[in-house]
Parts: sequence; structure tokens; C-alpha cells
Amino acid sequence: MRARAQTVPPWSLAIAAMLLIQISNALSVTVIDQVGPAGTAWLRMCFGGLLLLLIVRPNFRSIRARDIPALLTLGLVTGFMTTFFLAAVERIPLGTAVAVEFLGPLTVAGIAGRKLRALLWPILALAGVVLLTEPWHGEVDLVGVGFALLAGACWGLYNVFTQLVGDRFSGISGLALAIPVAALFTTSVGLPQVLAGNPAAWVLLLAAGIALITPVISFGLEMLALRRMTHTAFGTLLAIEPAFGVLMGLLILSQAPSLLQIVGIALVVFAGAAAQRGSARSTQGLEELLPHTPDNPATG
Repeated sequence: MRARAQTVPPWSLAIAAMLLIQISNALSVTVIDQVGPAGTAWLRMCFGGLLLLLIVRPNFRSIRARDIPALLTLGLVTGFMTTFFLAAVERIPLGTAVAVEFLGPLTVAGIAGRKLRALLWPILALAGVVLLTEPWHGEVDLVGVGFALLAGACWGLYNVFTQLVGDRFSGISGLALAIPVAALFTTSVGLPQVLAGNPAAWVLLLAAGIALITPVISFGLEMLALRRMTHTAFGTLLAIEPAFGVLMGLLILSQAPSLLQIVGIALVVFAGAAAQRGSARSTQGLEELLPHTPDNPATG
């Protein structure tokens, strides 16, 4: 099974994950109307964490003391990345929220790149992001943009710590450990909204279905992709995600893009496609940084 997964190009796993994430975000709008953005995020983390624990059954004995900070940080940024983003989606169009949020991983991609030419694709993607947001109209909800920027900061850290945790634990065991932590961290903001909303059974079922898409399937695909890609390649490939956000906003939420936004979509898709070249991740040197255990794929 693992050998078969290794034959799948890592960029294809990342693209599938991005598409699923935006589908789940668009579907979450219905749940947001019932229990608010924080409540929706919390339900997704709770159901997602439970599903992952049941499916993956991670080995808790494999956790070492030095693994705990990375797991806690990944859980923290994952929970609030979702919470802040859904708060943004409540106020601004999905495609715009994704475009603004993308500035987080875009910054990580630029910092991680060691060659000047590696900045070409993030710069091109940034131009596309500007066209997608159309800031010159002056009608942007600043609170919504602020939430999207906070989500972007969490997104950038999420990519870094997903790769670190993915290096330490086999498969998606690290994700199965981190998502319950995300649910715990967001309980203080999510649970009050759920209780206030007093959701019907269909709302909980919809939230559980969305959780199966994100975080279970999509975040799992991202973790597998990040194990085989550099920060720069993955971060730049994420430039396609605003296009998926606009597309899902159109198909599911009837949020039609303007002509300039379509041009922006073309720019970010081109930048993301160009980033696929040389996206295989080198594992040289990991043996010196990570313990040699069966749970450590880099040393196995």
C-alpha cells in the first residue's frame, strides 16, 4: 500500500486535498448559519478527531516528550486556522477569503526558498491574488479580511508543522493525534456557539459529513504530500487554492467571479502548475534529526 502511494505524484495529492477543502468550506456555510463559524469549526474538529482515532488507531506509546510541542502546535494552528477562516467566509466571498488567506503559506514559500528564482512563482501568484481580491473597489469587509489574514498565519504554520509531524509518525498517525488537540483548543470558542445554536440532528450529521472530507481525507492527503515535497514547492502549489475557492463559491454558493478575477485565477493556476517541477522532497539529513523507530518513515 505504501509503495503504491509513493508512485502517485505528490502534487496530485496536494491538488486533491485543496479541492476537497474548498468543497467542505462551501458546504460549511449552511452549518455556519445554524451554529456560527467557531461552532462549525469545533464540530468539524470533534467529528474529524473521533473519525481519525477510530480509523487510524494511532500508537500513543510511540509519542516521545520531544514530539509533544510539535503535536500541540499543529493542533493549535489547525483548530484556529479553521475557526478564523470560517469567520472570514461568514463575511466575505469564499474565493476572496482563500486568496487573502493564501498570503500565509505564500510567505512561508518565499522564506523557505533558497534561490532568487524560486520567488518568481510566489510573486506571480501574488499578482493573481491581488486580481482575485480586487482591493481597488473599496468595498472589502475589513473584519472579514482580518480573519482571513489570521487564518493565513495559521495556515503557514500548519504547513510547517504538518511536515514536521508527518516526518515523525507513519501514515497519517500524526494527524490523528493533532486533530483531537485542535478540538480541545477550540472548545472555549466553539462550544458556546453550538450550545447557543441548539442545532438540529441534520446540522450535526452535515457537520460530521463535512468533517469526513475535511479534516479527515483532505488533511490526510496534505500530510502525505508534504512528506514528499519542499516547503517552497508545496507553498507555491497552494496558489491554485484561491481558484478552487472561487470555483466552489460559484458552483455551490452562486458567488460569480468578475472578469479580472478570472484573469487572477489563470495567473495562480499557472504559478501553481509551474511549481510542480522539482517538487520531490529530499530526505537527506533526516536520519540525523529524527529517532530510528518503526514510526519514523524517514529512517525506515
